[in-house]
Amino acid sequence: MKNLKKKFQFRIHLKSKHLLVIMTFFCGSAVVSTLASGVTSEPLAEAAGMIVVPFEKSIDGIGSWISEISQTFQDKQELINKNQELQDAVDTLTEQNNILIQNQSELSRLQELYKLDEEYSSYPKVAARIISKDPGNWYDTFMINRGSNDGIRVDNNVISGKGLVGIVTEVGSNWATVRAIIDDSSYVSVMTVGTDDNCVVTGDLELIDEGKLRFSQLYDKDDKVTVGERIVTSNISDKYVEGLFVGYVSELELDTNNLTKTGTIVTPVDFKHLKDVFVITVNKQDAVDSGSTSQEDAAETGQEGTE
Repeated sequence: MKNLKKKFQFRIHLKSKHLLVIMTFFCGSAVVSTLASGVTSEPLAEAAGMIVVPFEKSIDGIGSWISEISQTFQDKQELINKNQELQDAVDTLTEQNNILIQNQSELSRLQELYKLDEEYSSYPKVAARIISKDPGNWYDTFMINRGSNDGIRVDNNVISGKGLVGIVTEVGSNWATVRAIIDDSSYVSVMTVGTDDNCVVTGDLELIDEGKLRFSQLYDKDDKVTVGERIVTSNISDKYVEGLFVGYVSELELDTNNLTKTGTIVTPVDFKHLKDVFVITVNKQDAVDSGSTSQEDAAETGQEGTE
């Protein structure tokens, strides 16, 4: 028993270098024995291939899948970035286009005002912009951004587009209220250009849906007034200066009294989309007073000459 115990202790306490030598010798002997017996390593290699190769393929597949996902995310991000760039470009172009449209619209309005200014060059005028209006679709009563500081007074006539719009009813230092000729309470003394026959145009908010005004009290015994006749403000009007274009006759019929005629006029003014107007800064009464003064001056001059 003592001998066995010593042997066991001897084996346990072998030094590492001795153990390494023994194991190396054992492995070398195994290799030599394998070569001598003719046993090849192919089965081991095949077995290793069956285990390792699929594993490597799986690793490669996973790597490829991760690479494809990464590329897909990269491509998607690039598309998102390009799409954002295109959207920004579209937004910029849209904004520029809107500005061009607004500028074109503004230019058209200014050109119309310029033509109107030229057409009524004998009257002093102030350009104004509409800043508010009464509720509803039509500009029957509205406010402009010019007032007494700009020489505007009550009863000044207002024009736009190609014709008469209305009259100033109230004035502040930097604002004024205008009542349009389409308002139900409005009436204008007018006359036909071709025959100088007088009649009265009245406002009608229902009829203006057709772009028309109503006229009455036209005395046309010889039936000379026809559809298409031009209508302008009359020289006998007490509120409107003479010769402002109102519209064209569109309908005409004889009244039951067989003396006067009633009908409609097509107005050239778009009372649904007014924006800029001209205010004529002289009143009809100014012209009347000026005429009276001229007559008085002429009479005084004649008396002095007689004396």
